[in-house]
Amino acid sequence: MNMNRKKILILGGMGFIGSNLAIRLVGEGADVTIVDSMLPRYGGNLKNISPVEDKVTINYSDIRDQHSLDYLVRGKDIIYSVAGQTSHIESMNDPYTDLDINCRSQISLLESCRKNNPKVKIIYASTRQLYGKPEYLPVDEKHPTNPVDVNGINKLAAERYYTLYSEIYGMHTVSLRLTNTYGPRQHLSGDTQGFTGIFIRKALNKEKIKIFGDGLQKRDFNFIDDVTDAFLLATRNYSLSGKSFNLGSNEIYSLLEFTEKLNSILNFEYEIIPFPKEHKKIDIGDYYGDFSSFSSYTGWKPEVSLKEGLVRTIEYFKPIKQFYY
Repeated sequence: MNMNRKKILILGGMGFIGSNLAIRLVGEGADVTIVDSMLPRYGGNLKNISPVEDKVTINYSDIRDQHSLDYLVRGKDIIYSVAGQTSHIESMNDPYTDLDINCRSQISLLESCRKNNPKVKIIYASTRQLYGKPEYLPVDEKHPTNPVDVNGINKLAAERYYTLYSEIYGMHTVSLRLTNTYGPRQHLSGDTQGFTGIFIRKALNKEKIKIFGDGLQKRDFNFIDDVTDAFLLATRNYSLSGKSFNLGSNEIYSLLEFTEKLNSILNFEYEIIPFPKEHKKIDIGDYYGDFSSFSSYTGWKPEVSLKEGLVRTIEYFKPIKQFYY
């Protein structure tokens, strides 16, 4: 699909994934509208879109506002639904907000599109968290879904709504289950939005990093450019409608190995400490995903190694880190 002059709506477009998508799509000639509530704790940042701020339309509204959605979805060719509350701890502390943002607002979007733009294509940013604690590795899409926190339950419910609306109403929807995504423009402030952002911020500031547990928990990582590629490939392939797919990587690293790679770039102190009680209860242990299904449909595979991705991430943040925390 040629993106030139396509009318694109990015929900959460000032955030990590949304802003990188916006920059990529503007470069391909798309007509991009960004929607973001700019709530500080969720990563919206004007600095993120500075390369294209005069080439996009910005709408400062909340995806929980049904009336705004009814207006915003009209006439759009593609919608990227990447706004969300991503903190697992915050979802447990404030389940109602997580429900509103990660589930109810997604139904609102689907209903707005069904009524006002049923032919639009929607790509939804889902999460590997919906699997819960893996029963086997690597985790494929046939793995049972058994979330260990409120965030995972709400994201799973939202994903099921996307599939339902595709099957019942013929709407074009695709859900991508993201794993540990990192890179330029990611949310660094606070200590609730995922360990990669926390570790990168602390490393930049020469603060001691605390690794919970034994540090041997295995993870897969995707650099943001590879994830952006995946979103665009999902957009261009209509045979994916109604389906959900894992992203992932063939490079598997423990949290300790991730920290050591980061340390080789920035040189900081780190220590291994016992799990805090609230984290231990929702820890999933080892996780890495099987992305072969998505690859078989689209040819996608991650191209950026963890070491290269971390170098590029640090190069981005180092001269402008004051804008991110």
